[in-house]
Amino acid sequence: MSEEEVENSLWISVACSFAVLAAVSLSYTVLEPNGGVDWKIHAVYWAAAVCSISFIPHEITSYIFTELTVTLVGAVYPVYRATKAVCTPDEDDDKEWLQYWTLGGALFMLTSWVDDAIQAKDADDIWLGSLLFCFFWLYFPLTCGASLCYDHITEPLLGPRLKPLQRNMNNFIIYIQQALANAVHIYLVWIIFLFLPAGLKRILSIAIGTVYPFVCSVIAAATEEIDDDTYWLTYWAVYGCLFIIMDLTETWLGRVPGFYTLVIFTTVYLMLPMFRGADKVFRKILVPLAGLQELLILRDSIQIKKQMLKDLHPERAKIVRKSIAQYFDGDDDDAAPTVLKGQFIQSWTAIKLPKIKMPKFGKTDEESPANETTNLV
Repeated sequence: MSEEEVENSLWISVACSFAVLAAVSLSYTVLEPNGGVDWKIHAVYWAAAVCSISFIPHEITSYIFTELTVTLVGAVYPVYRATKAVCTPDEDDDKEWLQYWTLGGALFMLTSWVDDAIQAKDADDIWLGSLLFCFFWLYFPLTCGASLCYDHITEPLLGPRLKPLQRNMNNFIIYIQQALANAVHIYLVWIIFLFLPAGLKRILSIAIGTVYPFVCSVIAAATEEIDDDTYWLTYWAVYGCLFIIMDLTETWLGRVPGFYTLVIFTTVYLMLPMFRGADKVFRKILVPLAGLQELLILRDSIQIKKQMLKDLHPERAKIVRKSIAQYFDGDDDDAAPTVLKGQFIQSWTAIKLPKIKMPKFGKTDEESPANETTNLV
């Protein structure tokens, strides 16, 4: 092929990849999720997938089943949806997309093993096509594969078995943190890591970024609390971006000494609660890029309201809510905070809370002996 034909082929492939992404986005926006309960839809979906992979000529699939298409469908779009899920006040979508990323992370790990083993172009098309349909099946509204796997496999089978493993991993991470104080240990490990083949370095870097988060995400999805869901969904959204960057640049930088070391240190920074790197990158980079700052502020305000109602007496919480609402509804002049501060203090001092009777210990001459109906509080 001439240079012009190669360039045209590249542009056609890119256009096909973004066309697939547009179709995926449209289907997720238009169709209503059904929980994946209709097995006939699953049968039709996978029958269509097998026919597409097997019978469509290679001249067509080579433009559609590409690494770019898999990256867009399996990582880029889920990163956007996960970012939006974290920013929205609705908490159900946090669990929904966390369930996707637990399985998506496992698929990312699988790709690191298979990519290097595939050499033939036809086999490459089959592998990339299978990955494409697997990723889409996990969040396609009519199949909801991630929720289905969670209900039948993750929660009943993996969840109880992974809790002891999570405790062991937490202990190991504590040991690593303590070992950081001894630079000799880390230096020796780094020297050994430098002499490993590039393919093995890639596998280890992806394993560090997926195995422990996978275990923690499964445990988080199995609990009723939302905070841990949000924490790990935020991590997966940011790690998905890191994986995309690594996947796009490793062809040129993969053999440069220190490339995968940088990936590992970045992954650890994003992962560990002591750094909360994923939350920082999420708020400072990912949310502005997605244009969701206002939505995230709304969610933060709702979380503050919930925390305030949890920690304060209802009457005090009512005054604080009213003062905050007046502050944001008022004009942005310099005198407003001072006026509102005076009103807040006046309302606060005027509040009458119910008196709490403290228990009495001991007995005086004026007190009657305690009996079954004595109210101690």
